[in-house]
Amino acid sequence: MKLHVSPDTFPPRGHEAKRLSIVDSAAAVFCREGFAGANIDLIAAEAGVSRQTIYNHHGDKEKLFVAVVRDLTERCNAGIFATIATFPDQPKDLEADLIGFAVRLNQNCICSRDGKFLRKLIQTEGERYPELFAEWREQGPGRTWPAIAARFARLAYGGYLAIEDPDVAARQFLGLVNAELQTTFMLGGSPREDEVVQSATNGVRTFLRAFGKRRSPASVEKQTALAGA
Repeated sequence: MKLHVSPDTFPPRGHEAKRLSIVDSAAAVFCREGFAGANIDLIAAEAGVSRQTIYNHHGDKEKLFVAVVRDLTERCNAGIFATIATFPDQPKDLEADLIGFAVRLNQNCICSRDGKFLRKLIQTEGERYPELFAEWREQGPGRTWPAIAARFARLAYGGYLAIEDPDVAARQFLGLVNAELQTTFMLGGSPREDEVVQSATNGVRTFLRAFGKRRSPASVEKQTALAGA
């Protein structure tokens, strides 16, 4: 005789482990089915819990979606801030050091599993359900962009860059260093390591053409004369 086994009769998991399982499973289902196409039963089956467990933890589908976005944002922020800690405040080779930082930023944040999930949800659901991303705007870009802008302000203060508005410079840097990865992202792919490096390199070089310190003609002539001496 075949016995019916409820998902919640499997070996017990801790509260936090169960919560993470629900959030991770919900993220996968929302990315695959969209907000409208997803339902609690699908998410419960993916997480290996009962639908009542999800209701107990999160309430309805909308609240669960907000919890998913919040959790992904927190995890992505952790990766971003850990990477920002490696920003080259006193670079020995500005171009090379910024390229290295951009590669780390792409690998740790843009190309991570959490980064892919969050980007997919924003791209597919952001226009239809902007209210569900209000917290993300405040806790995501609202926190990380100013942190990166502050680092570029330090480089400008140190004489490495010519920047009038660090906020604008930070946004343009972030846009440039992953610009060549966007087609791969839109098609659901994962960029190769060499593509990540190439995108970072091209983006940083373009950034430095806009914000790099310009040497006066006299200093260029002096350096040329010294090189030829």
